Amino acid sequence: MTKLASRLVALCLVFACPVFAPSAASAQSLGPTLQKIKDAGTITIGNRDSSVPFSYLDDAQKPIGFSLELCNLVVAKLKTKLDLPNLKVVYQAVNSSNRIPLVKNGTVDIECGSTANTIPRQQEVAYSVIFYAPQFKWIALKSSGLKTTDDLKGKTVAVTQGTNTSQFVAKLNAEKSLGMKILQGKDHAESFLLVETGRASAFMEDDILLAGLKATASAPDNFAFLADDFPSDPYGVMMSKGDPGIKQVVDDALMEAMKSGLYDKLYTKWFESPIPPKNINLNFPQSEKLKALVKVPSDKANGQ
Repeated sequence: MTKLASRLVALCLVFACPVFAPSAASAQSLGPTLQKIKDAGTITIGNRDSSVPFSYLDDAQKPIGFSLELCNLVVAKLKTKLDLPNLKVVYQAVNSSNRIPLVKNGTVDIECGSTANTIPRQQEVAYSVIFYAPQFKWIALKSSGLKTTDDLKGKTVAVTQGTNTSQFVAKLNAEKSLGMKILQGKDHAESFLLVETGRASAFMEDDILLAGLKATASAPDNFAFLADDFPSDPYGVMMSKGDPGIKQVVDDALMEAMKSGLYDKLYTKWFESPIPPKNINLNFPQSEKLKALVKVPSDKANGQ
């Protein structure tokens, strides 16, 4: 040991110099998800293949959409917070059935799709502040002449496997004694196809998802919404439960966008302007409920 080193040790003994343990301290302050992202230099984002306009694939099979743009704001914030200017983004396709397990087991860091924030799901995962508030609706072929839910008595209908909508339709079927036969598509595109090909009379899902499927169909004018609608559950970015570090970053990114007006600009881009791949305009302005949630952000599910 050199004389200089000996003096430093002696001074520390006298003045109680702090002992630094960077890796342990940073792990504790960041939380498991942020530490995992920092160590890997990579964030894995869960995306959907056909949730237009939230998260879907363009003509080049690249994930795009409103939810993914919001999550790009999260990535930008992470680059600064973690001092990772070259943070790599990896996309992991998820569907209604596997999205929660993939978040829970750490395969996906944040899921950026069209996932409803429900009270039962909160037992398994965490949600950001709400970024969209939909309603349940039915869509059918215009030629069917169907007008309301009551017209579906005894008919075959479609839902998407693993969705909160599928649970709602099962409950609706029982409560109204409709006697419907319920088919389950593996994703929204398949459920819509069941109606398009006549294997199901109608498909229930969130209004905006149905509007996206209708707008991107080969013959959009062949489809019509039934008149009645039902309250649905709000959407949030989904992430690991019990990890406040990642939730804080996600919430901050979304709330800053809402406060600055950037959220409104992105909404106009994806809901009220021509979007790829067919440059169709959904013409779907913000509801009063959504405007209120943008003004005063909340991460509460319906019923809380």
